[in-house]
Amino acid sequence: MKIAVLASGGVDSSVALHLLKEQGHELTVFYLKIWLEDELSYLGECPWEEDLGYVRAICDRLDVPLQVIPLQKEYWDEVIRYTLVEVKAGRTPNPDVLCNQKIKFGKFYERIDASFEKVATGHYARVEEKEGVFFLKTAKDTWKDQTYFLAHLSQSQLSRALFPIGDYLKSEVRELAKKYELPNADRKDSQGICFLGSIPFDEFVKHHLGEKQGELVEFETGKVLGCHQGYWYYTIGQRKGIGLSGGPWFVVSKDIVTNRVFISNHYHVEDKPRNCFRAHASGGTGGLRSRIGPGSVCCFL
Repeated sequence: MKIAVLASGGVDSSVALHLLKEQGHELTVFYLKIWLEDELSYLGECPWEEDLGYVRAICDRLDVPLQVIPLQKEYWDEVIRYTLVEVKAGRTPNPDVLCNQKIKFGKFYERIDASFEKVATGHYARVEEKEGVFFLKTAKDTWKDQTYFLAHLSQSQLSRALFPIGDYLKSEVRELAKKYELPNADRKDSQGICFLGSIPFDEFVKHHLGEKQGELVEFETGKVLGCHQGYWYYTIGQRKGIGLSGGPWFVVSKDIVTNRVFISNHYHVEDKPRNCFRAHASGGTGGLRSRIGPGSVCCFL
């Protein structure tokens, strides 16, 4: 099978590549360059060079061709612009969800040779076909499962998606990396948003939206407890970074018109249950994940 493998320089995509190589597929590795040097230069960062170095080393070792695909403009138009719009509107975006839908399984696939039958990545997920319908399934490693980030993939996109490590635990992937003697076998998992790497998200937001002082208000009493530098730095449910004593404090709501952030240190969701939520976009689902980690609860959409 002719497969396009998306590699990031991390251990997961590297092991996925090695597994496919062992299976005898015809492979080409692609590294997507989405880093915006001009945008990030003010922070003195150039994080993609190290990632690409690992990808090159592994491709050389496995004798697999590598192509670097520049998608900076597409990434800005489809992902970053959306992220800034959502943040300014007081909502909490997830750029990685849109990146998978619009870039990795969207714009990228439009750029490559149509002869590639599958696009493989290092995501912890599985795809199953039943009677011509493709289903996104939870990975074997439910703690590392990444189906949330792939939930917006269409049937067409799922039909060509391949996740070689979906049937492995993370610990097993690490062991395989050591067995294969990969140079990134002990490399730490990436954290944060893909296009920022180790750059704090708040720094990126500050560069584009700036600061605007507002009030931190106690939710129950309306008492002003302090000030903040912009509602766009806060998300509902946030605990860290509020900077007040007498906590723990949690962000309960935001008023984007008055730039006020409402917080509470004894707000209990259990006391104020909701049985109705608005879903702006959804595919089919077999359950609802109510918190980080494995397990889900039944729900109706």
